[in-house]
Amino acid sequence: MYFPTLILILILFTGGCKMKSHETESYANGDTMMAEATITVSSAAFKNNFPIPVRFSCQGENLSPALAWSGAPEGTKSFALLCEDPDAPHGTYYHWVIYNIPASERGLAENIVRKDPLPNGTRQGVNSAQQLGYSGPCPPPGKAHHYHFRLFALDTQLNIPGEVTHERLESAMQGHIVAEGEIVGLYQRQ
Repeated sequence: MYFPTLILILILFTGGCKMKSHETESYANGDTMMAEATITVSSAAFKNNFPIPVRFSCQGENLSPALAWSGAPEGTKSFALLCEDPDAPHGTYYHWVIYNIPASERGLAENIVRKDPLPNGTRQGVNSAQQLGYSGPCPPPGKAHHYHFRLFALDTQLNIPGEVTHERLESAMQGHIVAEGEIVGLYQRQ
């Protein structure tokens, strides 16, 4: 008698709501993005939630790490990637803004050249340092920071005129994300 009553109370309090199979993500600018599926993202340079080697940081060669992915849904027309450090002292710092990666690609090679566009049509925007392409981890002394390499599968190729920042990319992706995934690397100043 006690258990059925508890179930009824829970149903009444929750309004009988259904769980949705997609995830939503909110950003500082108030925008929300939805993804229907998950992509697996990996790197030969580091494992998820493990340290990023120095060579990929400002204290090393500042190379972009190789990334690989799988599980993009059918209908994917392009990929976009943001690398962000939410632990930065003055708010999230964006280290890489790259988009229109062809749907046929299953990764990014190490040391992507800092130019736009790339030969395969991939486009690069400016990072928080106002530089084109990748800028490696460079946190202040102290605790390790988390670097989120977030990959988005899109149902379109994006046409974004002018200088592309993370805000402009996030805005252009609204309503076009069909899947996403991420790998997180850690970096602490040596």
